[in-house]
Amino acid sequence: MAKEDIKKLLDDASRSLEAEYDNQVTRVKNELRSFKSKTLEKIQKNTP
Repeated sequence: MAKEDIKKLLDDASRSLEAEYDNQVTRVKNELRSFKSKTLEKIQKNTP
């Protein structure tokens, strides 16, 4: 039984880490998109 419990814990941890990784990737992509947009807006405002 202990082997099965360990396997279940590892599977749960793996799923949790994958979900956390996906969330981080999405967050970073959104931040980069926002930064790009804001930078382009600043450039357009400062260009005569």
